[in-house]
Amino acid sequence: MNYTLNQLNIFYKIAQNQSITKAAEELHLTQPAVSIQLKNFQDQFSIPLTEVVGRKLYVTDFGKEIAAAAEQIIHQVQAINYKTHAFEGNIAGRLTISTVSTAKYVMPYFLTDFMDANPGVDLVMDVTNKAKVIRSLEQNAIDFAMVSVLPDHLKINRVELMQNKLFLVGGTSRSRPKSYSAARILREEPLILREQGSATRNAMETFLASKDIQNSKKLELTSNEALKQALVAGLGYSIMPLIGLKNELGNKDLEIIPMRGLPIITHWNLIWQKSKKLSPTAQAFLDYIEAQKNEIIRDRFDWFEKYN
Repeated sequence: MNYTLNQLNIFYKIAQNQSITKAAEELHLTQPAVSIQLKNFQDQFSIPLTEVVGRKLYVTDFGKEIAAAAEQIIHQVQAINYKTHAFEGNIAGRLTISTVSTAKYVMPYFLTDFMDANPGVDLVMDVTNKAKVIRSLEQNAIDFAMVSVLPDHLKINRVELMQNKLFLVGGTSRSRPKSYSAARILREEPLILREQGSATRNAMETFLASKDIQNSKKLELTSNEALKQALVAGLGYSIMPLIGLKNELGNKDLEIIPMRGLPIITHWNLIWQKSKKLSPTAQAFLDYIEAQKNEIIRDRFDWFEKYN
């Protein structure tokens, strides 16, 4: 047998995703390239690693055993790389972060310079909704989480990063009578909400309840990008974070509709469990954040402070 580390990694990703297409996307390769490597890898075994049933790929029991072995080998290689960097006096290791979906517009700016300065660090960042972020934190599956609403059932440490502002927003392409107040818009125009478990949805529903506003015309979308495009298309209105709207507001595709009680202001927080023993890599990142956060906010988010 003469399989390569690259083939092991490709097969491991195929087994993880149960899909050649998804594995190719993760690896930033073309689907034909992944298929060729899978065939070359398979040719070295007399027992099938995968099978296709009804156009769907399945990993065989033998394939699962090989995938598990491949995972161990890949982790050992990573450990060797980390140790090499460590002996050279560099920060090296795995940094795992889970963020709520709207934080994807914020978190990368707090990572860029740290990652550039520490090439031995491997970053894994999961972008999902609040419920899944907190679950990852509870299960000790991550180093840090980034949220705007703190979990009240966990003992956590935190670093407050920057404000999160939520405004009433609509698309400029949607026509409405000029006499409509913001409250009337929320009562009579279609409202677009995020899915259950989203902190943005919770904030919007809490605000509507505080104003005793009810509306039966509701649409639900499961991503911030989808919601934003729905607003641009004129499907309705929503209360959503300013942070992801820079280009659409600048292009005048969206507009902020003033209303008393808005914006809702919370703060983005980098959080971790108090009981967690941070790895040297995670501690180095935390030290970097505490030292550089004010400069990052000033340099990268000056536009954000103009909206109040």
